[in-house]
Amino acid sequence: MKIPFADLRAQYESIKPEIDAAIASVIADSAFVGGYENHYVRGFEEAFAGYLNAKHCIGCANGTDSIEILLKAMDIGPGDEVIVPAHSWISTSEAVSAVGARPVFVDTHPTYYTLDAKLIEARVTPRTKAIIAVHLYGLPAEMDEVLAVARKHRLRVLEDCAQAHGAEYKGAKVGTLGDAASFSFFPGKNLGAYGDAGCMVTNDPELARRARMIANHGQLEKHNHIVEGRNSRLDGLQAAVLVVKLRHLPHWTSLRQKHAERYSGLLARLAVTAPAAPAHSRHVYHLYVVQVPDRAAVQGALAAAGVSTGVHYPKALPFLAAYAGHGHRPADFPVAARHMDRVLSLPMFPELTPEQIEAVVSVIADAAVVGG
Repeated sequence: MKIPFADLRAQYESIKPEIDAAIASVIADSAFVGGYENHYVRGFEEAFAGYLNAKHCIGCANGTDSIEILLKAMDIGPGDEVIVPAHSWISTSEAVSAVGARPVFVDTHPTYYTLDAKLIEARVTPRTKAIIAVHLYGLPAEMDEVLAVARKHRLRVLEDCAQAHGAEYKGAKVGTLGDAASFSFFPGKNLGAYGDAGCMVTNDPELARRARMIANHGQLEKHNHIVEGRNSRLDGLQAAVLVVKLRHLPHWTSLRQKHAERYSGLLARLAVTAPAAPAHSRHVYHLYVVQVPDRAAVQGALAAAGVSTGVHYPKALPFLAAYAGHGHRPADFPVAARHMDRVLSLPMFPELTPEQIEAVVSVIADAAVVGG
């Protein structure tokens, strides 16, 4: 049985009439580019802000841009430091470097894969200006602890929500807990466009004003360039697609959670560490990530059976060649170092069937990952 890692075609087929009508409408209106003045973009920004219960949403070209723009809007730049998790996609840290600041890494929580908030304070220096809390794999970071350190040291908190659309921490949706938040709408995300797209969210009107201005060539009205900005706009086609998909996101999230529950139940008898979440958090399972003692053997067996898997991520950020100049060793981040050799992402998407989940687990069991 061939089982894809994700199935965007199946998703499209399930909502094809709505998607086709939305795209046709944008083409008929020739509303392809533009920022807030594009009514498709404005419609999505308002809908997504409403979904999150946030005051401001600003569309942009992609999730990486959204982090960098927000850092600029916070006046973070050369000479500053920003605390980031050791275990994340490189967008989190490269955006810090892009504004001239230095990423300072914090090790991973041993159970939840997010940054270990108890280790943050030891990494704070007089140069520290912000903390980026990544809600990794769909699970919120432990935000009370993050915010406590931030308040004590007067630091900004930026939430990286690229993998956590709709996730909740103590009843509040992620993206509304810190000073501002970054979202990616890369096609494979829980809420994905049909190309690159992203947005920024905040309840701070001044941050919203600055972020919108930076993303649109430093202008809030045409030809009045207050600062040197950049061209990072959400286009009309992507916005229209996202409006349609946003209506389906709660149902898709529920399906992901049901699939995760089924996986975890079936994997309980195997020597596999299934993902966990604290009772106060709502995990949305952008990725269903397990730990296995011999990843190469298990991944090879799954591939031979036609099951696509992934590794998120093969190297923790401090150990990438891009950060060799930091001089970090595995002993500096022991949890992240251990996880990167054991984590394996199994197929996870709303249209996954119980039979497919059972087939995946059966292959894992046949690969001799049985134990206590």
